[in-house]
Amino acid sequence: MAVLPIRIMGDPVLHAPADPVTEVTDEIRTLVADMFETMDAAPGVGLAAPQVGVGLRIFTYTYQDDDGAPWRGVVINPELWMHPLEPGAPDPDDESEGCLSFPGERFGLRRSDRVRLTGTDLEGAPVEIDVDGWRARILQHEFDHLDGVLYIDRLDDGDWKTVQKIARKRGWGRPGAQWMPGVDDIDA
Repeated sequence: MAVLPIRIMGDPVLHAPADPVTEVTDEIRTLVADMFETMDAAPGVGLAAPQVGVGLRIFTYTYQDDDGAPWRGVVINPELWMHPLEPGAPDPDDESEGCLSFPGERFGLRRSDRVRLTGTDLEGAPVEIDVDGWRARILQHEFDHLDGVLYIDRLDDGDWKTVQKIARKRGWGRPGAQWMPGVDDIDA
């Protein structure tokens, strides 16, 4: 297993829809193992294949609830259904979100509180996940990556302008921008 560099906003692979996985090969299994290693090293609660430069519909996730119960897995070729969004502005304390592809920053973003996700695992077995709260947020965030959407693309105009200023200051927003978990001093 290896820790992979994480692409930063502006890299084309992050802004294009990912391709379906047609067959789970040894290369796909290695990629998923590397994604878990990278996600843990970052540290993050999810990682989509495009974030490590691979335009395939795969993501990993991990989370511990308030009782310390683990929730961890991989989904290949996911489909997502969401409950309608609650109207209104996001609560900055409860709905703040960050991303390994825009590291070190967090912004308020309203997400659906409940989702259902289906797909397959590495063995081709069906995956079906019905969750709410932070788990629902994680699945929506990672699913967005597979459609070429970063969470910053969903922000209101004021936050979007702040994102642009941060990106210019840090030299992001261009192809090839990336960081290496465990090496680069970025507070993801």
